[in-house]
Amino acid sequence: MVVESASKLGALQTLRAGGRPGRSNDIKVRFTVLCSAAEYLVSLSKNYAVQSRFLRRLSIALKAKTIFLAAGLLVWAVAEAPGRAAEANHVVLITIDGFPARMFWDSKTPIPRIRDLAAHGVIAQELHVSNPTVTWPNHTTLVTGMRPAGHGVLYNGILVREGPGLPVKVDEQRDKTELVGVPTLYDELHMAGLRTAAIDWPCTRNSESLDDDFPDTPDNVSYTTPRLRKELVAAHILADEDEASFRALSSPERDEIWAKAACHVIRMRRPHLLLLHLLNTDGIHHQYGPESAASYTALALADFLVGQVLDTLDAAGIRQNTSIFVLADHGFATATNVLQPNVLFRQAGLIEAGGANQGSKARAMVVPEGGIGMVYLTDPQTRDTDRKKLLDVLKDKEGIEDVVQPDRFASLGLPSPEKNPGMADLIIVARDGYAISGTAVGEEFVVPVTGSVNRGYHGYLASNAKMNAPFIASGRGIKQGIKIGAVENIDIAPTVAHLLGHDLRNAEGKVLSEILSAQ
Repeated sequence: MVVESASKLGALQTLRAGGRPGRSNDIKVRFTVLCSAAEYLVSLSKNYAVQSRFLRRLSIALKAKTIFLAAGLLVWAVAEAPGRAAEANHVVLITIDGFPARMFWDSKTPIPRIRDLAAHGVIAQELHVSNPTVTWPNHTTLVTGMRPAGHGVLYNGILVREGPGLPVKVDEQRDKTELVGVPTLYDELHMAGLRTAAIDWPCTRNSESLDDDFPDTPDNVSYTTPRLRKELVAAHILADEDEASFRALSSPERDEIWAKAACHVIRMRRPHLLLLHLLNTDGIHHQYGPESAASYTALALADFLVGQVLDTLDAAGIRQNTSIFVLADHGFATATNVLQPNVLFRQAGLIEAGGANQGSKARAMVVPEGGIGMVYLTDPQTRDTDRKKLLDVLKDKEGIEDVVQPDRFASLGLPSPEKNPGMADLIIVARDGYAISGTAVGEEFVVPVTGSVNRGYHGYLASNAKMNAPFIASGRGIKQGIKIGAVENIDIAPTVAHLLGHDLRNAEGKVLSEILSAQ
C-alpha cells in the first residue's frame, strides 16, 4: 500500500480542507495524496470484492503515474462509500432455545449478563413467535421475516408423504435449499459482499451463503464448513473431526463448543452477521419442565455463554460497532397429561399398528408437535370420508381445545396443503396442561405424565402466552434503557438488515424503528 492509515487520513483531510499536503506543490505529491485518499476510503471496507477492485485500479494508476488516473481512482472510491459504513458494522443474533419470556421477568432466573445487556439497550415485554411454535420454523422466520406460510418450514425437517395409505414421516437430513423456499437474510448479505456465519443455526446445511457454518442438523460436524472444522480441531475446541466424538458429548458440552466456535469466528473473521443458537435449555425444559431447578441452571449456563460472546466482541475491538440481539424461538409449558390420537385412529380402523409405536399402514395419522397434532389424510380416494370419521372420533374428547380445518390455516400463518404438500389436513389443538403424542399402541387416549415421559412442551398455538419468547437488543444503533411492548418475530430480519445498511425486500415484517437510535 502507498502509506499508512494515519497518513491516508491526513491526506483525505487535506483534500477536504482544500489545502496542500505540507509545503510541496509538485505533481508527484498530489498524485500520492489522491491515491492515498482513495486507499483510505477503501480500507474502511471489509468487503474483499471492493478491495480487490481497488487494488486493480491502483496498480493501473501507479504504472501510468498520471494525476488524471489517480483522480479517477478517488472518484471511484467515493462512489463506493455509501455502503461502506454499514460494512464496518456487525450484528450478533443469539437464540436460547425454549427460553420463555416469563422466565426473563422471573427474578429467580440467574442471567446477570443478559439482564445487563437489557439494561443498556431495549427490552420488550415479549416476543410473539410463529406457528408452529417449534425450533426450525421459528429460526427460519427470524432470518426471513416471513411466517411458515411464506418460507415453507413446518417441522424440524421436511414432512415426507410416502404414498396413499402409508404413514408420513419427518426427514431431518435435508439441505438448506430443500428446506427454505425464500431468500434469507444471510443470502442477501452474502450477495452484497458481507461476511456471514452461523453456529448451530437450523436449516443452513450446505448453504452457499455462509462463510462459516456449523449447522443444526444430524451429523453437525460432518456438515461444518471444512475450513472452520479444521480450525476448531486445531484450536482444541473440537476433539477431532469424528461425528461420533461430538455426538457422545452432553448437551451442555455441545452448547459450550458452539459458543467457543462463535467466539473463534469473531476473532478470526469478524463477520458482519453472526447467528448463534444455544440448544441445551430446550432439552432441559422438555425433560424437567420450565421453572424447575434444572431449568434455572440451564439458563444460568446460557447466560454464561452469552457473556463469553460479549467478552470476545470486546477483545476483538468490535463491540462498539456491534448490534446484539438475544431472543428465543419459542417459550415452554408444562403438561400433566398426554393425548394419543393415533390410538383412537387405530381403534377406528384408520391405522394398522406396526413397529416403533407407529403404524405400518395409515389412512390418517397424527404427527405431534407438542401442543398441537398435525393430522394427515394420506389416501386421496378416501380423504373426505376419513375426515368426517376423524372429526366424529375426536368430538368432545378430553384435552382437545380445538380442531382446526384448512380454511383457518392462513389466519395462523400456515400454508394450505395444496400450496405446501408438507402441510397437514387438520390440526388438533391440546388444552392447557395436555400435550400430544404420536404413539399408536395401547388402548388409552389420555395418559398421565409419569416416569420418563417429558414434562415440558412447546408447539402450542402462538396465541398461547406461554409460547412468548424474550427480546433484548443492545449495542450499536439501539436505544438505551427503554422498555417496549410486544414485538413480532417477523420484524427481526428486516431490522437486522437495516442495521447493516440493507433492505430485506420480501419480508412480511417491518423495521423496528422504535428501538433504533440516531446513527
